[in-house]
Amino acid sequence: FQEYIRETLETNTVTTVWQRLRDEGNLQASLTSFRRYIRAMLPEVLPEPEVTVWRPEVPPGAEAQIDFGHLGKWLEPATGRRRRVWAFAMVLAFSRHMFVRPVLRLDLETWLECHVLAFEFFGGVPRRLVLDNLRDGVVKPDIYDPKFNRVYAELATHYHTLIDPCRRGHPKDNPRVERIMPYIRDSFWRGREFGSLEEARQEAIRWCLEVAGRRIHGTTRQRPLEHFTQEEKNHLLLLPHQPWEMITWQKAKVGRDSHATVARGVYSVPYRYVGQTLQVRICPNLKGDWRRGAGRVHAVPAAGA
Repeated sequence: FQEYIRETLETNTVTTVWQRLRDEGNLQASLTSFRRYIRAMLPEVLPEPEVTVWRPEVPPGAEAQIDFGHLGKWLEPATGRRRRVWAFAMVLAFSRHMFVRPVLRLDLETWLECHVLAFEFFGGVPRRLVLDNLRDGVVKPDIYDPKFNRVYAELATHYHTLIDPCRRGHPKDNPRVERIMPYIRDSFWRGREFGSLEEARQEAIRWCLEVAGRRIHGTTRQRPLEHFTQEEKNHLLLLPHQPWEMITWQKAKVGRDSHATVARGVYSVPYRYVGQTLQVRICPNLKGDWRRGAGRVHAVPAAGA
């Protein structure tokens, strides 16, 4: 496999090359033996060793770290367009078990949808969500009094979990997800082709369970999926009985006729709000599409109105 190894190491890490040879080429050698072989036969391709700083562990079910990471460009077969693809990643800090979902947009709807799917994937909810200061989650970063996106705060309340943003300019506050992004990019994404976005998402789930979940983690020295199943899963908060509704908030000015236009629909409001700007909460129903204005609408006075 030497020529294949030399060629593949130009785009992938040693661990990924070994994992693919083991899964696809029937390689019997362990990762340690594989590294020893490369050190002896291909020393010029080995990166300089990095210093690992130990960080205290957290209790099972206590914390998940979340981030978006850029995967690369993807040629979409259906349209022939080259698209930029990101990965939403949620990593459980105790077991290192993770949920990964490729996405094409970094908007609020995607952010919320990925959280809901991650909780369903784990079968429970961690007690604390540690995230970088992404605009879809944190409107105003502050170590003592951060201001969260309103819909994201409602999602956290629905799942009874705490939002814990990192300090501004301190990406090492969530090192487990920051460090895992290069691994996701290298092991899951690079050197692979996907026929559709849905295929990539299904492959990401398989990869989380069968590749990332079964590797021996360098810090815990355990397989994340087994560690999660045996030690952490039962410590997660239970999923709520009622599913999360994808809501949205927007501002609306009340006209002289006691009506306001919201999401292409016209709604009546009490006369005392005439001339005021309201914060409008739009909820979907089983038959409507909230983006077209269908569903339930609740309005409250906007701050300072």
